[in-house]
Amino acid sequence: MAQVLPAERDLRRVIGDGDAVPDGEVEGLTDHDLVELYRSLILLRTYDERSVVYHRQGRIGTYAIFWNHEAIQVGSAYALEQGDWIFPSYRESAIGLLRGIPASTVLSWWRGHPAGWWNPADYNVASICVPVGTHVPHAAGLAWGKKLRGERACAIAYFGDGATSEGAFHEGANLAAVTGAPLVLLCNNNHWAISTPLEAQTRADTLADKAAGYGIPGVRVDGLDVLAVFEATREAVERARAGGGPTFIEAVHYRVAPHATADDQKAYIDLERVEQERARECVGRFEGYLRRAGILTDEMAESIKTEAADTLREGIAAAEAEPSADPGLLFEHAFADPPASFARDLAELRRIMGSDLG
Repeated sequence: MAQVLPAERDLRRVIGDGDAVPDGEVEGLTDHDLVELYRSLILLRTYDERSVVYHRQGRIGTYAIFWNHEAIQVGSAYALEQGDWIFPSYRESAIGLLRGIPASTVLSWWRGHPAGWWNPADYNVASICVPVGTHVPHAAGLAWGKKLRGERACAIAYFGDGATSEGAFHEGANLAAVTGAPLVLLCNNNHWAISTPLEAQTRADTLADKAAGYGIPGVRVDGLDVLAVFEATREAVERARAGGGPTFIEAVHYRVAPHATADDQKAYIDLERVEQERARECVGRFEGYLRRAGILTDEMAESIKTEAADTLREGIAAAEAEPSADPGLLFEHAFADPPASFARDLAELRRIMGSDLG
């Protein structure tokens, strides 16, 4: 059971510090579950680190870094059933790996290649949402639909602190609350909306306080504690399935990497605090927890890291082996009755591309 820390505005935490603060436990998680959580953390961490390298090598486009956000994504996703729906923002671009989406597919998405599209119904993972907060009403609508059909499934929508300042978030949260939709609203509060600090966005004491305006529960959890995130999400999912409606979860931490590879955070962020926060990063914290419990050995950890590295190596090879996309895709499905200029434009594009290849 997570500790609730009144001194930190009712923040929930399970993992201790290996010294003065003892480790807690989460009911229902076996040693196998804990190792699987670690495996997922390592997979997402490896994906993120390799993607930054691939961007620097010019092999993918601008990339939204999620280093140290892995505990939020893994802990919450592990609390779901396969039939539940995931609505990711760009910060959760690789969360589909936890549902079986190939690494090559997500890497192709960042390469701007059509092979980066997947059928959401195949994995119950919606398309990656880049506009801030616009997927929250989509998640609310799907969850409401599941309720109307009498189905067991619920949905989870991921978004950052900046999204809580957007109209789409308020519309989606209000719709879910009014309809009693089985939805988890998971806010990744890393204190920065690109370069806008949290205190410039809201006068609320906490983002979880906003839940009261919709008449739904608001929970705060340590976003670097994968077990606390899991437990809070599991409770929210159980409440949703029982007909209790949506829950707002605020996962609190501090962004230590740039907003994206095109961002220079040195211009606005406290670099000394970044270094302090990096020392508390979520994967290392959970690894320490597992080692103190005698669950994780050096050999096991090395095997899991090798497995993740191999997955990414194979993924980038497969993504780069995709043939060039047909430029006609830029023109198809844009108009039911396309203008005559489209044919000329496409012919010119094919001519230019052909000369470049030649």
